[in-house]
Amino acid sequence: MMRGVIMAVMLLATPVFAVQPDEVLPDPVMEERARDISAGLRCLVCRNESIDESHAELARDLRLLVRERLVAGDSNDQVVDFIVDRYGEYVLLRPTLTGSNVVLWLAPFALLLVGGALSLVYVRRRSVASAPTETALNDAEQARLKEIVGD
Repeated sequence: MMRGVIMAVMLLATPVFAVQPDEVLPDPVMEERARDISAGLRCLVCRNESIDESHAELARDLRLLVRERLVAGDSNDQVVDFIVDRYGEYVLLRPTLTGSNVVLWLAPFALLLVGGALSLVYVRRRSVASAPTETALNDAEQARLKEIVGD
């Protein structure tokens, strides 16, 4: 019985309920738009949570800003552009594949290809390289060796 109560409390304490009742817009369509937008915006304090899930004060401020812009008549894209212009592209949970982000998206693959190419060159050169030549010891070296070994 107690375990069921604890599980129910844990389910009610999920981050989905981070939006405070005083933030909710009276128009359900506008509120749904606000939730869609804020689900794609990163909390700058929590880093891996959307502002919709975060309890941070900055996330609350961003949620209010999103709702304020929607009430002012902005489209979803205009709201996101406004937030990105203000806080930078880092605020997007799903960054765009444009501009300097292309380098960030493609760098791991490029490094993997360069590493593979360098490994292939190393292995090929190693297989082609001549084996070290062995030369016999001269008389002085053989005498010194016998002296060291103690024979």
